[in-house]
Amino acid sequence: MGAPSKAASVARTPTYILFCLLALVSLTSVFLYKLDRFAAHTKTVAGHNLEPTPWHLFPPKNFLEEARHARIYKIIQCSYLTCPYANDTFFKRRHSESSRPASKCPDFFSFIRRDLEPWARTMIKMDHIMAAKNFAAFRVVIFEGKLYLDLYYACVQSRMMFTIWGLLQLLNKYPGMVPNVDLMFDCMDKPTLSKTEHRDFPLPLFRYCTTENHFDIPFPDWSFWGWPEINIRSWEEEFRDIKKGSQGRSWARKWPRAYWKGNPNVVSPIREELLKCNHSRKWGAQIMRQDWGEEAKAGFERSKLANQCDYRYKIYAEGYAWSVSLKYIISCGSLALIISPQYEDFFSRGLVPRKHYWPVSPDKLCRSIKFAVDWGNANPSEAQAVGKAGQDFMKSLNLDTVYDYMFHLLTEYSKLQDFIPVPPPSALEVCPDSLLCLADQKQKEWLQKSISFPSPRPPCTLRPTDADFLKNWAQNKQRVIEDVREMEKLES
Repeated sequence: MGAPSKAASVARTPTYILFCLLALVSLTSVFLYKLDRFAAHTKTVAGHNLEPTPWHLFPPKNFLEEARHARIYKIIQCSYLTCPYANDTFFKRRHSESSRPASKCPDFFSFIRRDLEPWARTMIKMDHIMAAKNFAAFRVVIFEGKLYLDLYYACVQSRMMFTIWGLLQLLNKYPGMVPNVDLMFDCMDKPTLSKTEHRDFPLPLFRYCTTENHFDIPFPDWSFWGWPEINIRSWEEEFRDIKKGSQGRSWARKWPRAYWKGNPNVVSPIREELLKCNHSRKWGAQIMRQDWGEEAKAGFERSKLANQCDYRYKIYAEGYAWSVSLKYIISCGSLALIISPQYEDFFSRGLVPRKHYWPVSPDKLCRSIKFAVDWGNANPSEAQAVGKAGQDFMKSLNLDTVYDYMFHLLTEYSKLQDFIPVPPPSALEVCPDSLLCLADQKQKEWLQKSISFPSPRPPCTLRPTDADFLKNWAQNKQRVIEDVREMEKLES
């Protein structure tokens, strides 16, 4: 047979090209399908592929606004391709290079060892970590100066993202000094590990608050680095503006009544009771509801923290549990009226009644508030001094102090581990660049304002363990509160 004609070859060319194109499309489709599945199974701090925390339901995050292929690329780029090429020079500096001497840590740092005391005898074993996983939203492993994250459930809003950012900035601030640790973290409000229920096998679980009756370990909350959903910036920015706002009126010109503005619809009996005290003449109090939906529509202009310091007295009332509002209320320099708190965050244990705040009783709440207002108006110099001392306390709680607390907490915790922390296979490395890669524009702007750099000084020095110190601290605090209660009884 002769060679095929030129015409026949030309006729087969379109069929061959079509076959190649179909094959290429098929391979591309398979590739994109596999990429899509790969990205869909990748958990990120932005909430991709994370279910809502089962014990605290809330609307799931919606990522449909991103184009499918753009979302795939973003997840893979941020999660797998960013950290290996990030600048690693921060981790080469060591403690010995610090050029300034260490200061002494504040007294409330002594609570760190008390929080960790349940494991002083048994040590923290891998069994503890795995059992705590049942209550955690995520797991953090710090290994050789790098942070690895294993995600289980989605946290409310951007709590997880900003908490992890704080840990990353700690690694930047004290490069090469943060020990290897393996810890479980829950980002919801209420402590969950009762000392009664878990007394036979205490579980180490980090969260933002605790109580005397829980094993949960308090850790600085996310809002120290910002809370973009309600337009609250990093702590140092907010404190600076609040203090400036507090100087807008002299003490004599401040409104001589107690002020509270917040959300009472958070299953909080105290806040519901507080609504009954909204009477300036009868109780000396102005109580206002906060509608965050309406505030968002108005651009948060009516909820600026710096504009709420024109009152001599500011009330703190716990919400569903502890509230981040405590630090902003005390920062005003007004006399803070704190209604007997059930929950404690890491710094509130350092507040002393009648030195930094005035203790208000939840029993006969309105009368207790009125007594505090009447006392303050009759003793303006003393009331002003207490308000100023509270503001000074919050000034000393700058981010340097927050990082020092984090450093010592993780260091003391690491001493109790009886295993070598190793990132689990399911964990992904997270670095500042990869986290910023996943952040939306507003989150990114908030986060970048709180970038830390290597510190010229070492962390503060913890005071030696003193069993009597915290015991005496608690007794003196209770004695002052009881004295105030007696003063109230004499007036009634």
